[in-house]
Amino acid sequence: MGWRVFGGNLAFSPGLEMVLKMVTAVVVSLASTLIAVTSPSYSSSFLTKLRSAHSLRLSFAVTHLCSRRGKLMAHTLAQANLGLTHPSCIDAPKISFAAKELDAAEWKGDLLAVGVTEKDLAKDENSKFQNSVLKKLDSHLGGLLAEASSEEDFTGKSGQSTVVRLPGLGSKRVGLFGLGQSASSTEAFQGLGEAVAAAAKAVQAGDIAIVLASSEGISAKSNTASAIASGTVLGIYEDNRYKSESKKSVLKSVDILGLGTGPEVEKKLQYAEDVTSGIIFGKELVNSPANVLTPGKLAEEASKIASTYSDVLSANVLNEEQCKELKMGSYLAVAAASANPPHFIHLIYKPPGGPAKVKLGLVGKGLTFDSGGYNIKTGPGCSVELMKFDMGGSAAILGAAKAIAQIKPPGVEVHFIVAACENMISGTGMRPGDIVTASNGKTIEVNNTDAEGRLTLADALVYACNQGVDKIVDLATLTGACVVALGPSIAGVFTPSDDLAKEVFAASEISGEKFWRLPLEESYWETMKSGIADMLNTGGRAGGSINAALFLKQFVDEKVQWMHIDMAGPVWNDKKRTATGFGVSTLVEWVQKNSS
Repeated sequence: MGWRVFGGNLAFSPGLEMVLKMVTAVVVSLASTLIAVTSPSYSSSFLTKLRSAHSLRLSFAVTHLCSRRGKLMAHTLAQANLGLTHPSCIDAPKISFAAKELDAAEWKGDLLAVGVTEKDLAKDENSKFQNSVLKKLDSHLGGLLAEASSEEDFTGKSGQSTVVRLPGLGSKRVGLFGLGQSASSTEAFQGLGEAVAAAAKAVQAGDIAIVLASSEGISAKSNTASAIASGTVLGIYEDNRYKSESKKSVLKSVDILGLGTGPEVEKKLQYAEDVTSGIIFGKELVNSPANVLTPGKLAEEASKIASTYSDVLSANVLNEEQCKELKMGSYLAVAAASANPPHFIHLIYKPPGGPAKVKLGLVGKGLTFDSGGYNIKTGPGCSVELMKFDMGGSAAILGAAKAIAQIKPPGVEVHFIVAACENMISGTGMRPGDIVTASNGKTIEVNNTDAEGRLTLADALVYACNQGVDKIVDLATLTGACVVALGPSIAGVFTPSDDLAKEVFAASEISGEKFWRLPLEESYWETMKSGIADMLNTGGRAGGSINAALFLKQFVDEKVQWMHIDMAGPVWNDKKRTATGFGVSTLVEWVQKNSS
């Protein structure tokens, strides 16, 4: 038995033809049983096509069953829940916040927390506090608070705290929490909230009050109250969805004393609640392992947000065929190796009560897992075990979408866009040296499959521009080079627009998140030029983050103001081994600043 090639097709000898027909019959029979189990609705159409292929060859049958999309093996793998892991349904902490003008010494509850600077702890010649708030508390306690602070060597440095149980007040415990030499930043007050939350968990406090020893010099007291509240919620929150056992916080109420009352501060406290719900959602997305949060699951979570807030949000999720129609060759090339199909997510926020004056685009990188592809991540420091966080950009914009849908800012339309997929390895995957074509027609020679995020963002940015937006901010865990340059706490910012930079940095001042603007050095583009395509997807090692930003710039309409944020560092807290929720609060604040 043998075979010959006629016009590019295989022609088989009669004996082999008979064997192939017999094997095909067996394959069809097996497929009938297996497909009926995995997807009965899929079974009928699949088998009809299979039986009607009169010139079927063994190679065709195997390819149809085993190749990447629409095939039995891939379909079954994509449907399976690897590891049988299902996250528990745990509600986010529900804490009631109230702003009160009440003497701290008169407050009654489980824990009275006092935020103090190093200056606040100054004492007179009799070792008595000079600060009025501390002096009054200490007088009710017979001088024991001053004595305890000295014994504990509490100096008010940032991060220091001491909690004591003393008779003489309405509160069961009094805690002093250090703010450093001075306290005026959002970060400092959020840190205070987190420290108080940790103490509340330790002593199982159900109700607490927070007061600043010195609040006279604070101009925006409502923003300070908001920062303390958000820090408290995030400090109480623990992501225990994947633990077999977990403890629930007993904290139910928080009174914020001395920072004003009335509609303005109450509105800010509600704003903090809405934003922290988005941050927690973003953290949970990033924390979820890749065997649970597939591209399809990410799309499902995005759609749930839209259905929950359907008065202002709508969802459109494009499948692979629809992406092909839009010529998204760059994005689809990255997705090609995975058994889990890509999902292109597009949420739209439209303000209630009238048309929008400005359209914004938020684009987030959505690699639910990044193996590196054929340029596989190997060796110390590659962090392949953490590559579930390669969708941190998408988590930031979806967290922002949830918060914005609750806040409902007027006069602004927002498009949230994620090209979700996995970067895996298989015989159908993208290879080093391949040339892919993005949806704007530009061709890219892939010299490194581990520089995949920018390939997905390329088509996402083209799509965003086609929505008619005025401004785009994209967020991505894009380069290790940015972590080397700025460390684990600061995101790199790239934009040709000074005006957009001012807007986002002003938002970050309120959110407390850290950004640093880096240059878009056009001369570096020389390293990104290909001899056979329009560009390479990576340049040299030097200036790696800049090169990546220059690459993205090729896919943005010149009329659109654009910013790229590389958040590879601050997406993850190595010490706590958990996601940070970075980006959500700044994005929400930026959208707010663009609303009327």
